Amino acid sequence: MSARRVQGLDLLRGFAVGLVILRHAAPHVFAGAGVVGVVMFFAISGYLITGVLVGDLEQTGRIDRRRFYLRRAARLVPALVLLVAGVVVVTVLLDPLGDRDELAKTVLVAMTWTANLPFAHASEATFHLWTLATEEQFYLLWPAVLGLGFARRRVGLALLATGLACAVATVATVVWLSEDPDLAYALPTSWAGCFVVGAAVGLYGDRVPKPNGLAVGAGLTCLAVLSVVPLRGHALTYLAGGPAIAALTGLLLLAWREWQTVRPPALRLLVWLGTVSYAAYLWNYPLALWLEPTVPHARLVAVPLTLVVAWLSTAYVEEPALRRARGRTRVPVAA
Repeated sequence: MSARRVQGLDLLRGFAVGLVILRHAAPHVFAGAGVVGVVMFFAISGYLITGVLVGDLEQTGRIDRRRFYLRRAARLVPALVLLVAGVVVVTVLLDPLGDRDELAKTVLVAMTWTANLPFAHASEATFHLWTLATEEQFYLLWPAVLGLGFARRRVGLALLATGLACAVATVATVVWLSEDPDLAYALPTSWAGCFVVGAAVGLYGDRVPKPNGLAVGAGLTCLAVLSVVPLRGHALTYLAGGPAIAALTGLLLLAWREWQTVRPPALRLLVWLGTVSYAAYLWNYPLALWLEPTVPHARLVAVPLTLVVAWLSTAYVEEPALRRARGRTRVPVAA
């Protein structure tokens, strides 16, 4: 597996995080953009992590879980620690959200990947970390399932069983919270199937013809339309919306995953945004919340600040940590 970045995947990441930023900047206009962007990230994660795991299985016949989790930690933890440190400093010195009393719980929830559990509500500034918790829980379960399927030569069956289990969990969640579906928004069972869609692309994408320009254009149009539709608070969002967005993301993955260099100038900004997408996602929401009590048009002001902080975090925290990890393991760390 090459350590070289695939700019087509960065383009897709940039598109996803750009939608999340638009949702935070203009929630009344881009009402569904946050859901669309987050589900896109889930599908991308399912695709990428499956590729990493399959690479290990094909080379050695087994998954080195210690190495896998060390690589994940090197990729995710340093930038998260920086964010949590920022939350601590801002809360102790300024307390713009009035939640200083919850600071210890906020740090604990953020650093234990439990922000998506019902008991884990802490500072609103870290609410968005529920998505990271959901991804980490996928990382805990999927290597074992995929490894078992590979060992028994039943990878397709393992994928199908996982997809069915996720579908049952989603239906059960929606039924359980039928009186207020928005309570299901941050629960892991509401979105688990989106990772499976990405994993399916990783496992079987080579057997599917590459989508043509018309299909890509139609997929992008559908995602754009969904981005202005209010998606939160509806059972159909979990039952159909999430899987549909994941499937559209899978279409774009098939089209762009081998796009090593993105040349159209109009897309270069999205490619760059994709290279800092993790940090941009971490910082945009808390920056908007912290500025809102005192700064006019705070959510718009937070956009350029997000880009600056994301670049600094990527250049001076994430990338040095990844270089050190690659030096120790002599293997690439999946983005």
